[in-house]
Amino acid sequence: MSGNYCPLCGEENKCTVKQGYCWCEKESAFPEGIIKLIPVQCIGKQCICHKCLVNYKGE
Repeated sequence: MSGNYCPLCGEENKCTVKQGYCWCEKESAFPEGIIKLIPVQCIGKQCICHKCLVNYKGE
């Protein structure tokens, strides 16, 4: 799976970090529990999408 896709849902993550800045750069925005859901082979290679983060937080 490409780095352009969320490792949790497989949908496009819309990460723009390669273009300079992205909301996903704020590590504090991601609870530790959601990080533990990422498959080991995807850690540091694919960003979680905003939808999965919001769903996880129950917002």
